Amino acid sequence: MKNRVLLENYVLPGDLERQIGAFVDHDNNLRYHESLANLTPADVYHSRGAKILKMREEIKKQTIRQRRL
Repeated sequence: MKNRVLLENYVLPGDLERQIGAFVDHDNNLRYHESLANLTPADVYHSRGAKILKMREEIKKQTIRQRRL
């Protein structure tokens, strides 16, 4: 985060606060974390992780079956 935020100059403190808020929102809701089995922290927090991992496994199995044909 430090390198990303330091790339720009912020004139007003509110600009910096908004940028940090946007970064935290992106990191928690959109960015997949390898340490969380490539889930977002929001998915893990809201207990959606198991369902997402199950769907991924089904897609993987279906893809492997299609490749064998």
